[in-house]
Amino acid sequence: MSAAEAMSRFRAEVGAAVTRARRAAGDIGERNAKLRERTRDLARQARERNVEPGARVTPADVKDSATGFRHDRGLPVEQVPTATELVAPEAARPVETEPATLGSSAVAGPSGQLPRVSDDDEDFSQSRILY
Repeated sequence: MSAAEAMSRFRAEVGAAVTRARRAAGDIGERNAKLRERTRDLARQARERNVEPGARVTPADVKDSATGFRHDRGLPVEQVPTATELVAPEAARPVETEPATLGSSAVAGPSGQLPRVSDDDEDFSQSRILY
């Protein structure tokens, strides 16, 4: 086998491997999108307390594992009602309140002035000290 034939064969094998990898990545991406959609629907149903009769309850160890996974990676963890709360009578359900807005607002300094508002977000760490 000559060097040109070996190089041609190598390129063909690499091309085939890349094609398989792209196909696999596409399949996994599609599967993940469907899973995210299903998870989003389940979370919406839980928030709305719209539970189908005979729905399966996720075991506590699986919930704990998933919550730990998301916390370890800095991902948000949505708080949804427990299975007991979902099937509770309407009168026993908690009243929904408006979500709190997190963050801080500017505080007036010793001179009574608020920090100036600008589009410059370069360094805002000293704004409470300076004003």
